[in-house]
Amino acid sequence: MEHKWEEEMNRHQLLHRKLPKRIILVRHGESQGNLSMSAYTTTPDHRIPLTLLGLEQARAAGQQIKEAVSKGGQADDWKMYFYVSPYERTRSTLREIGRSFSKRRIIGVREECRVREQDFGNFQVEERMLVIKESRERFGRFFFRFPEGESAADVFDRVASFMESLWRDIDLKRLGQDDSCDINLVIVSHGLTIRVFLMKWFKWTVDQFERLNNPGNCEFRVMQLGPSGDYSLAIHHSTEELVQWGLSPEMIADQQWRATAQRGSWNEDCAGCLSGFFDDLQNSSSSDDIDECKC
Repeated sequence: MEHKWEEEMNRHQLLHRKLPKRIILVRHGESQGNLSMSAYTTTPDHRIPLTLLGLEQARAAGQQIKEAVSKGGQADDWKMYFYVSPYERTRSTLREIGRSFSKRRIIGVREECRVREQDFGNFQVEERMLVIKESRERFGRFFFRFPEGESAADVFDRVASFMESLWRDIDLKRLGQDDSCDINLVIVSHGLTIRVFLMKWFKWTVDQFERLNNPGNCEFRVMQLGPSGDYSLAIHHSTEELVQWGLSPEMIADQQWRATAQRGSWNEDCAGCLSGFFDDLQNSSSSDDIDECKC
């Protein structure tokens, strides 16, 4: 009886959860560190500033994001909520993006330490980092841990923690959700963190993560809510873009399925993904079904 009550409560919460229309992941603009790794030898990573080009990129990204959420100026029922990494380059990127939006459009903003850059250690000696990054290529990008720093797996853990907080914010309506307008959640972060976020959200494997290309400066990825209540990259972005980002045909098919699929039908509709984990799976025989029922 208690189990049925819990299921009913979960169903009620799902039906009445006001989800953001879009979750937009933005990489910061060009920084001094992107121009020369020598910047990290004298300046702490979190204090690396944007270049003049990076500031221009951020302003342009703000206009592009506004175009996306307003449907080219045709829609008026939308608002924005921002999360931002505490690094100087991401804060500056957000500041320039914000120039595209009036005060009434922005519900709120929050600095979020868990979407910061991967920690590469403290001051970085350029020659030593080149050798370390060569070792990373041989070891594998996801599990390689920088001396005195983090691995992508470490970033995954803190991004997972952030997602739990994000869902609580959504459930408790801390994002100012209003049935009268669409909420667009923008996360201004870093290249690897964005890839890890997508990996966690879409349940991509380590091998699939290793395929992904880093977003360019001020490039953004739009996860848009589909009619089934699931998010997909394939609603806003083209198949060609997904290919350029490094998604495999299977990953692209999954994004296209998420754009239109009915919630709860994943196991039936996407059974093909099982082949990535098992060899020569056979369709269930009648004897299998009988044994399964006995269990």
